[in-house]
Amino acid sequence: MRLGFIGCGVMGRPMALNLLRAGHRLAFWARRPEAAQPLLAAGAVACVSPAAVASAAEVVFTAVTADADVEQVVFAPDGLAEGFAAGAVLVDMSTIAPQAARSIAGRLVRLGVAMLDAPVSGGGQGAIDASLSIMVGGQAAVLERVRPLLELLGSTIVHVGDHGAGQVAKACNQMLMVATIQAVAEALHLSRAAGVDPARVHAALAGGSAASRVLQAMGGRMVARDFAAGVEARLHHKDYAVLIAEAHRLGLPLPVSAQVCQQLNALMALGWGRCDTASLLRVLEAGPLATGSH
Repeated sequence: MRLGFIGCGVMGRPMALNLLRAGHRLAFWARRPEAAQPLLAAGAVACVSPAAVASAAEVVFTAVTADADVEQVVFAPDGLAEGFAAGAVLVDMSTIAPQAARSIAGRLVRLGVAMLDAPVSGGGQGAIDASLSIMVGGQAAVLERVRPLLELLGSTIVHVGDHGAGQVAKACNQMLMVATIQAVAEALHLSRAAGVDPARVHAALAGGSAASRVLQAMGGRMVARDFAAGVEARLHHKDYAVLIAEAHRLGLPLPVSAQVCQQLNALMALGWGRCDTASLLRVLEAGPLATGSH
């Protein structure tokens, strides 16, 4: 198929490469020249604008950061909307607000363009391995049309519901995952304060009912004091802002998530937004009166 891709970062680049390896033709647009090089080397065609990508593709994938980024890529001058032909499909794999996904889908349908919100979970390694979990909102018929493409990117593809439902599922995913990172940080912080080796506590927990992928990966980072970014904490901070705003819109109390959001706020204030979210341990260590100095 003739495909397009916008968003050639940690997640998007390996996803685009997996589509190329399957034999599809791929046009792309990248803000940063260095992000383009791996795709050019693999045979993709660089375009001068998102509109040019849309003109060259039947299905366009986007994997950018936030609501405003998707809006800009789609509707700004020279955006995707100016290049789409009727019958095209936009598969947005970004993590954005459910209401934003619904709004963008509604505007595109008036142009004869279908949209799926299809955020993913699994991190950069999952993108490389094509083992992502893909949570899809939109029409079932549109999903079936692009399912063979999504199967090149992920091992779990779930149609959650109508437009925005994929983003609700992703908010729930982030809620559980980051709250677990916070719980792991608190457990290891307690063990060190009590004079017990966090590495041994981590090993003991990993063999019991508290075992999880988050404990294994993020707890391992905390024990090793490895805070270099796997996923930058600022992205989880952004995702938590999305889910707290959705809870506010619904009048829904989420007391644990609200507290985790405050810990992420503290992490950002301490200047660790581009470090790994395992830095939630360092927030605890900094204490309740921590300032921006570190």
